[in-house]
Amino acid sequence: MGGVGEALEGRIEREREVVAGTGDGAAQRGVDGPHAIIGRVPSPILAHNAFVRATLTNFFFSLSLNGYVLLPLHIHALGGTEIAIGIVMGVFSAVGIVCQPLVGPWVDALGRRAFMIAGTTLVLMASLLPLFFDSIGVFALVRALHGVGFSVYFVAMFSFVVDLVPATQRGWALGIFGVSGFVATAVAPLFGEWIVRRLGFRTLFAISALLGAVPLALVLRLGRGRRAAATAPAPGWMLAGLEDVVQRHMVVSVFFGLGSGTLSLFYTAYAGAAVAVRVFGGRLIDTHGRRAVIVPSMFLQASAPALLAVVGILVTRTSTVPVVPVLFLAGLLSGGAHGFLYPGLAALVTDLAPARRRATAVGVFSAMFLVGQAAGAFTFGWIAHALGYASMWTILASSLLAGAALSMGLPRPAPARA
Repeated sequence: MGGVGEALEGRIEREREVVAGTGDGAAQRGVDGPHAIIGRVPSPILAHNAFVRATLTNFFFSLSLNGYVLLPLHIHALGGTEIAIGIVMGVFSAVGIVCQPLVGPWVDALGRRAFMIAGTTLVLMASLLPLFFDSIGVFALVRALHGVGFSVYFVAMFSFVVDLVPATQRGWALGIFGVSGFVATAVAPLFGEWIVRRLGFRTLFAISALLGAVPLALVLRLGRGRRAAATAPAPGWMLAGLEDVVQRHMVVSVFFGLGSGTLSLFYTAYAGAAVAVRVFGGRLIDTHGRRAVIVPSMFLQASAPALLAVVGILVTRTSTVPVVPVLFLAGLLSGGAHGFLYPGLAALVTDLAPARRRATAVGVFSAMFLVGQAAGAFTFGWIAHALGYASMWTILASSLLAGAALSMGLPRPAPARA
């Protein structure tokens, strides 16, 4: 714990040398090269003290937010309709889609730490409101504030981690960092349901607020990281952000989100595969290169709904085709693809962005992924209702195949620089 609270301006470079291998020139050569130094690094990324602190911070932040996964049950008990539940829960993602691209340039200009503090503080303050007010309108406000707080925190923290970790370990590190969110997302509903059954929703909201204080305390002890580049975004930053949106890797991120928003229904197999891939296979993103992992993973993601489409066509009310194993396999395939795709695309996005615009790129990437997720959940839910599941899976598989084909044109980045 000690030392993380020190200013990181000078320390980040020293820790990079420890992680990447001091004095070894191979650490600076291509991320896509088969002889990258990653395979010979003796010091694991989890020995990187500031990285571990950031990952721990993200775990508690995600744990606090995911206590609200059970909020629809409480809204229903208050007399809320399905429409009200959809609005209250959907406002979180809607706010994130709008805020994240806008906050990125300011994080680049003013620095990471101030926005990490602002985001965690806003989430904590919003989480206190349900302790005093208990109405559907208040919960809509809480989720909107959560969306803003998450957006501000996430763009800053993700950029902080990218700054901290050498490019030659960026893909693996971002995958490990993301595991903290996956684990929190899996654990929070289980404990939340136990708390609600025994002590009620007010206790759940109180515990979520207490958990929200932990990441704020941890962020306050982080150093300043990379120094701010300016006091405001550079002129033309909005136009530059729009140009980011139409980049091929950003559009591929939408297709990735499209599948993620639909296929993550099989959460146990999905999350388990994603976590395992990131922990045990994450280095492939660095040793084999981003594109070499992203392209096959996009096709792997498309194979899951294709498998479900075949089952949907073959299965009838009287058939004896075993469905549950197929659903589990589809979850494994899509989760394994997710385990490579998110850190792989995130690493590629930050590789291609200038250091002064990293947070801007992170904000656009995350928003594009959220757009895909939201579109997948809403669009394919409607298609399943109107045309049936077999048609829905067929259309989704075709869409993801188009995204996979698009990913084949991704650039092969120049040699990475830590």
